[in-house]
Amino acid sequence: MKAAVQKSFSTSEEERGKLYLVATPIGNLDDMTFRAINTLKSCSIIAAEDTRQTRKLLTHFEITPDMLFSYHEHNKAASGPELIRYIIEGKNLALVSDAGLPAISDPGSDLVKLALEAEISVIPIPGANAALSALIASGLDTERFTFAGFPPREKKDLEKLLLSFQVSHGTIIFYESPHRIVKTLMVLKETLGSRKVVLARELTKLHEEWVRGTVEQCLAKLEENAPIGEYCLVVEGKDEEEEEQERQAWWQSLSLESHVAHYEAEGLTRKDAMKRTATDRSISKRDVYNALL
Repeated sequence: MKAAVQKSFSTSEEERGKLYLVATPIGNLDDMTFRAINTLKSCSIIAAEDTRQTRKLLTHFEITPDMLFSYHEHNKAASGPELIRYIIEGKNLALVSDAGLPAISDPGSDLVKLALEAEISVIPIPGANAALSALIASGLDTERFTFAGFPPREKKDLEKLLLSFQVSHGTIIFYESPHRIVKTLMVLKETLGSRKVVLARELTKLHEEWVRGTVEQCLAKLEENAPIGEYCLVVEGKDEEEEEQERQAWWQSLSLESHVAHYEAEGLTRKDAMKRTATDRSISKRDVYNALL
């Protein structure tokens, strides 16, 4: 596949087209930007995850590309190199997803890699995004966060993923289907405990809905009202103060001598063991040394 793309490198960079990653609304058509509309109008080809869905958008904004191309998970191996060939031949191509930013949890990322391998310019056209929209209105920490996409279906794989976030201080964002949201919350409770979570659905639409609270409170809410539509699940990160208390808890009942002996048993020299003990207890090394004389 890669070799097929490289054969066309003889085309000069000036003659090549560009790959535009165009954000589309996640529910409210008013969120379509002027730049996105103008970009779609200027591109010869539009590649879409679902051409039926994209056709509605194009019709609404009176956009008529020369070609509307299907590009999705099941045909990307064949379609990707073909789209790259069109760009190399000089056609500008716009890639869109069904909603939001392309290349986020969809095969658009593979097309980007192919384009960069072929030395094609890749230009993002920013706009609506469900994950970030849910994050900024969640009330949870926005300084550090991880977008984890759709979580695994199998419980053991889901547990493994969630456990990897056990000591993460950043907020975690998932996408989840209505058929799996309850199960995911239950496994989350088992692995990470009773953290604060936010459920957001129908973002930007008429019936936009937010559920905030502990995992238990959100599960109770879903028992009252059956899940409908895809969710953004925003999960609180590990509390730093709580983690520090847990980190210190193991030595609280130990004497200074026992504390130092613990580190010596792990293979540290007495000097290094005393240094670690002093760090744990937020006291000076001299205080530890004098106490053990």
